[in-house]
Amino acid sequence: MKRFLRILFLAPVGILIVVILIGFLSGKQESTKKLPRPSIGEPARDFTYPSVDGNEISLSDFYGDKVVVLNIWATWCPSCKEELPTLQKMYDILKGEDLEVLAVSIDTLGEKVVLPFLEKYGLNFPVLLDTSGSIQLLYGTTGVPETFIIDKKGQIAFVEIGASDWTKPEKLALLRSLMEEPDIKEQK
Repeated sequence: MKRFLRILFLAPVGILIVVILIGFLSGKQESTKKLPRPSIGEPARDFTYPSVDGNEISLSDFYGDKVVVLNIWATWCPSCKEELPTLQKMYDILKGEDLEVLAVSIDTLGEKVVLPFLEKYGLNFPVLLDTSGSIQLLYGTTGVPETFIIDKKGQIAFVEIGASDWTKPEKLALLRSLMEEPDIKEQK
């Protein structure tokens, strides 16, 4: 009888603990939920990652005076190996103007694999390291490469899913037209 009363008392306590744990774990999963890919005209989602040269870089650092080419890639991706050299050529053509490239590597091994890759392909635009892959959740990507062009207002202006040749005249024209928009950096 005592055992039955003990079970009768402990069962609700056990159920309560299980419910609390499920709620807690559900909250954890919610924070790592994949967001839908942003659409053209939507605000870009800010982030901060370390660069291969050790600096912390935030997307919002460029709002107001730069068009940003945000490229999400990985060293193991065959399409990225085709696309990144064209991104470098585009960067060389437009470098020094109102444009910045932020190439976010999702390689879990970080610098160990990214630095040799950059050297092999002669890439010198800013490369950020996201070893956790959180950029994929933030931008709702389905693979690599994916590229988001962000205008000076910090809004998505163009989305490219898959590899592209960034030296094509229509791509350069798109970037130049966005770069021609007036700077909107707040005066302090």
